[in-house]
Amino acid sequence: MLPLTQSDALLIIDLQNDFCPAVDGIGGALAVADAHAIVPGINALAARFPHTLLTQDWHPAQHISFASSHAGTEPYQQIEVAYGPQTLWPDHCLHHSSGAAFHPALDVPRAELILRKGFRPHIDSYSAFLENDQTTATGLAGYLRERRITRLFLCGLAYDFCVRFSAIDGKALGFETIVLEDLTRAVNLPGSVADTHGALVAANIPEINSEALGIF
Repeated sequence: MLPLTQSDALLIIDLQNDFCPAVDGIGGALAVADAHAIVPGINALAARFPHTLLTQDWHPAQHISFASSHAGTEPYQQIEVAYGPQTLWPDHCLHHSSGAAFHPALDVPRAELILRKGFRPHIDSYSAFLENDQTTATGLAGYLRERRITRLFLCGLAYDFCVRFSAIDGKALGFETIVLEDLTRAVNLPGSVADTHGALVAANIPEINSEALGIF
């Protein structure tokens, strides 16, 4: 069992309607298979964690990550932009849209912070700590340090993009980061899951089942 302390936080990544299969016509623009299944476990953990934080993808129209912003391209194609490779996505998580809202079953009333990312038109943002130029900070590291939070347990969407980069950047910035493998799901582009697992191993970031926390 891995006991929790007051320096621990649950970081819930992008558990938003557009990343989940559509329900009653809401969401689903960039749906991750089986995403709904992780919500009950995340709710149960959030009720017990000393600190709970959320990230929220929050894009303007014609965002650089949208295939619709680049003539002649298709979603999931990769292009080069000023800061390097960029995977193109369907339009998703637009400002103030129902797709950008958190999953309706997500119940985390004690959440202390909602960090919005990806709101700059010309830089995408997978990580909760740094935008994809690997220079522009979100401010999360400073917040955590001032709150004396030193260990992060990551869950949410998607394992092979925003969870991956948040965990790796958090570790590089001096935080202990752990991925709750049963409480995340992957976009699962060709090779993306294996690449993510390899990157987490290389960064010495553990992947554990949430049962190891002894909460359930």
